[in-house]
Amino acid sequence: MFDQITPLVVELAASPLVYVVLFALCLVDGFFPPVPSEAALVAIAAIAATSGQPVLAVVLVAAALGAIAGDSIAYWIGRRIGFARLARSKRPRIAAAFAFAERQMQRRSASLILTGRFIPVGRVAVNTTAGATRLSYRRFLAISAIAGLAWSAVSIGIALAASSVLHEPIVAALVSMVVAAGLGIAVDRVLGTISRRREARATATATATPATATAPTPEPCLARTGETARP
Repeated sequence: MFDQITPLVVELAASPLVYVVLFALCLVDGFFPPVPSEAALVAIAAIAATSGQPVLAVVLVAAALGAIAGDSIAYWIGRRIGFARLARSKRPRIAAAFAFAERQMQRRSASLILTGRFIPVGRVAVNTTAGATRLSYRRFLAISAIAGLAWSAVSIGIALAASSVLHEPIVAALVSMVVAAGLGIAVDRVLGTISRRREARATATATATPATATAPTPEPCLARTGETARP
């Protein structure tokens, strides 16, 4: 995979088209996870940091705008399809991601959208669920803008850290892509662990709480007055 991406990145780095390509990759990745936007972003940023081309600030803006636009497309896809159809995915991992996102969306939409931006499959599930559950688009767009900028800045930060140690553009780009992929996997694992622990605690709490038994209604007693009760 790296052998195919690296020559393309090196070739585009000195061309203004690199910004258009990066924007397009980040946009499509917002609703189609197989597109490697993280790998392209950190590779381009690493080359920019070591060679001066392309302009790093423009790289950040292009990636952030593409991410925000892609997230908005995912939102409107969810708004169009509706949650019932999204949750019926034949792939268990995707169905589970949608189910988790739906449970959390109304309670902590900001943290969910911000965190989801750093997980390729997670961000698609979160953003389409935001649309399907009718989260206000104005609120969604504001959070998505912050998430897109943060994601772009963190990815570029990874590239800068790698390039400060490895001064060769190609090597820095390769290391940056590996670090970015590892960070995404780590975030995914941590969130999965937290989710499972919360569900386990909720199940344990529900099991430990005994059901309140309904007390039988006492039958009325007749006072002993020495008289025979009349029907």
